Amino acid sequence: MSIFSDDDRPAPKPLHQLGQDLSMLSLSEIDQRIEALNAEIERLKDMRTKKDASRSAADSFFRKLG
Repeated sequence: MSIFSDDDRPAPKPLHQLGQDLSMLSLSEIDQRIEALNAEIERLKDMRTKKDASRSAADSFFRKLG
């Protein structure tokens, strides 16, 4: 058990920030960032699909009540 709480630890730096200068990155670093960003895009698409389904279910439910 750590004497420090998780909240006291510095947040890890993000792998990529939008608009960041890319000129000093190697091809490998660029490939890593592309992989990470593609994974994040898929995560966002999955969440959007779930939220859309939830919204559609709620819309359908409230249409039945009205």
